[in-house]
Amino acid sequence: MAEQHDHGGTGDGAAVARPTTGPDALELPQVGHPGEVRTGLPVPGRRWRRGELNRAFRITGSVVIPTIRFASGYRWHGPNRLPEEGAFVLAPNHYTNIDPLVVGTTVWLHRRSPRFLAKASLFRVPVFGKLMSGMGQIPVERNGRTRLNDPLKGGKGLVSNGGAVIVYPEGTLTRDPDLWPMRGKTGAARIALENDVPLIPMAHWGTQRIMARYGKKLRLFPPAKVDIVYGEPLDLSRWRGKPVDQQALTEVTALLMERITALLEGLRGEQAPAERWDPTANKQKETGKFE
Repeated sequence: MAEQHDHGGTGDGAAVARPTTGPDALELPQVGHPGEVRTGLPVPGRRWRRGELNRAFRITGSVVIPTIRFASGYRWHGPNRLPEEGAFVLAPNHYTNIDPLVVGTTVWLHRRSPRFLAKASLFRVPVFGKLMSGMGQIPVERNGRTRLNDPLKGGKGLVSNGGAVIVYPEGTLTRDPDLWPMRGKTGAARIALENDVPLIPMAHWGTQRIMARYGKKLRLFPPAKVDIVYGEPLDLSRWRGKPVDQQALTEVTALLMERITALLEGLRGEQAPAERWDPTANKQKETGKFE
């Protein structure tokens, strides 16, 4: 549950234009208003499974979870909740440095242990790095490689053992000036397709009230309203049993980014731009601070 960016969305960029009509257009699920809104715990009464938490998670959670819950007035939209058991890939939008802690806390409140692909430099911080390793977070070097020379191998290992892994398909904080999801990368799609596990889109809005983009100061008071919505797992039947090639990864990533954007439109009550933001086309670097 560590601050992370510039990672997780490894692979070639997916198409940035939103789907159009015609025989080659992707069939996208219809996403309306999120509907039901609840506060409190997302799944009251759900308990931790035996062995789900180790000492590193308990130590970290005793500090992080109360702080984030105090700062975030979570509002849960819609009926969908995260699975109680079994592997899945969760793919959220990403626009502030505090996002991983906020998103990780939502997974924790579902009584699932959150794991990320995280910057390798965090693992070299005294004490904190040991906690990161102990929790099973996955180090990714700046050049996109893990210690195992495969930026996605750690995520595949988690899902093969029935775990949950959070992958930011944008790979870093969005460059879109209005904080809409930008062009996606194919890491989340690859893990889901190669391991035949659910790929769950997620959108959240409000974390910018806790920490500004690229900010370092937490705004703990007054508590910010943070809206959360999980979509239905993507229907990947069209691609199951077929080679996981670049075309498949690009199509699934485009579908994923469209669903995340639609969920965020519902939370914000606004319509996203018709053309998804592309950093390369706008002469922006892909990693690091851009403002």
